[in-house]
Amino acid sequence: MKESKAMIFVTVGTHEQPFNRLVEYMDKWAHENDEEVIIQSGFSTYETRYCKNQKLFQYSEMVENIENARIVITHGGPSSFIMPLQIGKIPIVVPRKKDFDEHVNNHQVDFCEAVAKRQHNIIVVEDIDKLADTIKNYDKIIGSMNTSLNSNNEVFNKKLEKIVKKMFS
Repeated sequence: MKESKAMIFVTVGTHEQPFNRLVEYMDKWAHENDEEVIIQSGFSTYETRYCKNQKLFQYSEMVENIENARIVITHGGPSSFIMPLQIGKIPIVVPRKKDFDEHVNNHQVDFCEAVAKRQHNIIVVEDIDKLADTIKNYDKIIGSMNTSLNSNNEVFNKKLEKIVKKMFS
């Protein structure tokens, strides 16, 4: 049986502003490290030299890449970081920033900080210079983190079950 090589999957979502900062960083990281990197680059204009790169993936391809990845790195859009969580993986989240013309404001920074503080299930990296250390220490970092989504449906169902049991007991 062929052993598959470790892989990092990066997604910058479909927002129309480029996220060249993350795409370029991961391309350089891939050049310096012995691990495959696949990037969904969206509207980014940086041309990768060391990574597999595709502007957009079909949904099934996104799921497959996330399932096969050792680490998933996303921008701060909820749709992008919720998918890895649904698959049971803790994503590294690099929020887009207004200062780099990656978004219209810094709402991704604020939102990601709030999710990390409340749910403890994403790793937020605001300073991209710390991304390599986060990748290097990923397994240690996730060791004590929550890999599940807190579902309001599950809470509701448990409360409803208690009510129904009281009604029929």
